[in-house]
Order: sequence, then structure tokens, then C-alpha cells
Amino acid sequence: MKRIVKIAEPAELLAWKNTDKKFLKGLPEWKRIPSQVKDIVRISLREEQGFICCYCERYMQDGDFHIEHVKPQGISATKQFLADYDNMICSCQFEEEKGAPRHCGNSKGSWYDPALFISPLDPTCEERFEYTFDGLIEPVLETDQAASVTIERLQLNIDKIKALRSSAIEPFLDDALDEADVKAFAEGYLVDKANNLGRFNQFYTTIKYLFT
Repeated sequence: MKRIVKIAEPAELLAWKNTDKKFLKGLPEWKRIPSQVKDIVRISLREEQGFICCYCERYMQDGDFHIEHVKPQGISATKQFLADYDNMICSCQFEEEKGAPRHCGNSKGSWYDPALFISPLDPTCEERFEYTFDGLIEPVLETDQAASVTIERLQLNIDKIKALRSSAIEPFLDDALDEADVKAFAEGYLVDKANNLGRFNQFYTTIKYLFT
């Protein structure tokens, strides 16, 4: 799980909040936010994250990602956070995808327990997980219940995600590469999104953990 550093909310979302009468009265409703504003927010979040999923870190393809609320929509009577950009991240797997195993934001659903959920907005999130050469994500500490529960709730070790993670690892295990080659390969893979067409390479923290 790669840490997400939030940027300023889109001007269109701020403008809506400054003009919507119900929101100004403390009665926000997610469904009241115009679809065109949600589209702008969705694109902003994807760009903010360098085009990788907030949870599993695979690429978010066009039409296959959605806005994810860290605190879910049904968790509070006031729901003030529903329009809070700092509560929004972007998850892969579109909400209406059919026939695929649920994972990431779709698997998390309306569940939220701040004591047992590690958010990618947490500055320490990258330190809580480790990765194996066969594509598993695991808690760094066996006693870290929150890391274990987060992995389970997000289904980060289902066959689909494990296979994709393994595919990202495999090129680094080439016997023709010596230690210096692998280090240089990893440094190139971990290029900042500003220098990579606004993108991070997928499974960024997996490669960082195993090869740097």
C-alpha cells in the first residue's frame, strides 16, 4: 500500500459546496453532487495517485475505477465528510463490474473500523506491510492485527491480485541480472510520477520493498 499525499480539492467541488443550499445547512448528500463534478473529482483523484489504485496499486484503467470514501457514506448521521475531498481516494474495480472477485474498495464496502483499518492516507502505512517474492502482501509484524484485517477486508491476496503482483516482480528475478543491474532496474522502475507522464509504475511498494 503506497501512501497517498492529498492535494487541493478541485475548484468545481469547492464551488458546489459554496453554493448548494443543503450542504451549506449541514445536510450534504452524495447523490446531490452533480455527475460532472464527480467526474472531475474522480479524474483528479486518479491523477493525484499517479494512476495506481489506492489499495492494491494496480493501474486504474479508463472505466474501471471509482471514488472511494475512507469513511464510508453510511457511517455517520451528519455525513459531513461525504463531500470532504480529504476523505476521498480512488480505487480500482468499477462498482458495477460483473463476474469478477471483489477486492479493494468494492470488498471494503461500508466497513470501517479506525482501530483495524490502515488507510493509504496514514503516513506510516508503507511501513506496516511487507511482500514476498511469490506475490503475497503480509503484515510486517505478526502482532499487527490492523494490517492483517486490512489485507483480509480488501482481499489483497486473492489469486487475481497475487498473480498481477507476481508478474511485476518476475522481471527483477532474471538470473542474467547481477545485484547492480537489479538495483538500477528498480531505481528506474520507481521513478517519480512527475517524471513518468504523471504515473507511478504499478505495485510500486512491492518493488521498493523487495529490491531496494
